[in-house]
Amino acid sequence: MKASKEFLTKAASLEMKRIIEEQDFDDMFVRIGMKGGGCSGYTYILDFCRDKDGFDLEYEDRGVNIIIDKKSDFFMKDTMIDFKDGLLDRGFKFINPAATTTCGCGVSFSL
Repeated sequence: MKASKEFLTKAASLEMKRIIEEQDFDDMFVRIGMKGGGCSGYTYILDFCRDKDGFDLEYEDRGVNIIIDKKSDFFMKDTMIDFKDGLLDRGFKFINPAATTTCGCGVSFSL
């Protein structure tokens, strides 16, 4: 049984479900996480994948199957993912209250 945890706003879950349906990704997970890199130290991960490993935790949020590695889960515990559909501001946005700084483009952060 998958645990339930909030990662997604309503807008983000609707967009992910749209992509899953449009691309026929029914058997895939949404992988979220973080990795070293970027101008501020870490970058966010958001991808669709079929495989998970022993370090992944599996969650369900608003009907979306999410996997996240244990390290990312610890550092991103209160992070929310939103989706903006504006003309100049379109895409998924990570809102991480633990981030002490973010770069100008919002892709990398430091803790």
